[in-house]
Amino acid sequence: MNPRRSEDVHLVTDARRPLSEDISARQKRYLLSMGLRTSCFLGAVFAGLAHAPFWAVGVLVLGAIFLPYVAVVVANAGRRPDPPARLRDGQSRHHKRVSGSRPEIGS
Repeated sequence: MNPRRSEDVHLVTDARRPLSEDISARQKRYLLSMGLRTSCFLGAVFAGLAHAPFWAVGVLVLGAIFLPYVAVVVANAGRRPDPPARLRDGQSRHHKRVSGSRPEIGS
């Protein structure tokens, strides 16, 4: 045993979310943005056919043009940091430090 060994305690709550969850969340945000873009495009077409005001058609067309860029930037923004777990001081009567040895009965 090394007497200078660090007493770092690693908590499972400090682990990052799985990459599969992160990818799934990105895909959902992207599909939501693309659904909104499709709605803007169809809305612009129907508003134009219904002789809606020019500004309304223009807003829908701008949404259909710029939403793909926004969706791609948001989807590729990287992993979001997870909020750190909030524990009191980690030294309650029910919390023991990790020692590396096996627990004994009645300890």
